[in-house]
Amino acid sequence: MEQYTDFAKAYSLMMQDIPYGKWEKYLAKTLRENGIKDGLVLDLGCGTGEMTRRLRDRGYDMIGVDSSLEMLDEAGKSGAEGILYLNQDMRSFELYGTVRAIVSVCDTMNYLTTEKDFVKVLRLANNYLDPDGIFIFDLKTAHFFKNCMGESTFAENLEDLSYIWENSYDEKKRINEYFLTMFFKEKQGYKKSEELHIQRAYPVSEIRQMTKKAGMKFEKALDADTYGPVTPGSKRIYIILREQGKGNE
Repeated sequence: MEQYTDFAKAYSLMMQDIPYGKWEKYLAKTLRENGIKDGLVLDLGCGTGEMTRRLRDRGYDMIGVDSSLEMLDEAGKSGAEGILYLNQDMRSFELYGTVRAIVSVCDTMNYLTTEKDFVKVLRLANNYLDPDGIFIFDLKTAHFFKNCMGESTFAENLEDLSYIWENSYDEKKRINEYFLTMFFKEKQGYKKSEELHIQRAYPVSEIRQMTKKAGMKFEKALDADTYGPVTPGSKRIYIILREQGKGNE
């Protein structure tokens, strides 16, 4: 069962509460603090391009990479001027050259459910970053999956869409699954569609180990809500890594 096919059409409707503005301000501030005020920036797992467009509007030359053609189609409908969109798997993405920074938001990195894949993405990031370039990404935490989502079912009836979201979390494996059933309103009734999404939680200690294995430098981890230290109650965290030479293992 593929992810982000029909869900692409529902994504913007279902994700209206996402604090893109807050995330945008943090990313822009962090980029500036690292001397990155312009130039090429990659949005990895860009989805419908919301953050890609926001950073473009701040003066960055944006590249958006996503494995879902459907999501990229939605991105194109919202204005792709000045943005290069590439339909690629983040585990094997290829660029024409290096970029000053890489960003990845909305728990895209949680979709990497094995250490092997996570390290693979970090190695690619290191390879395609300018010297001393930075990789900023967010992650949902085990606390969020266990205590905020857990074994829950959500349902909502919107004007053109109704959906049921069934969530389950395996604490031992740190694997979260949500099964999404969507009903799209059409001229003659409704179209039903189903998708299964799987994510994994990673403690900061494990991210540090994978960062070292990938040859990158671990800069910091912080709570995405408070911008302070990560705590057992953190729901989402930011990770900042730095390029540290090519070809490191």
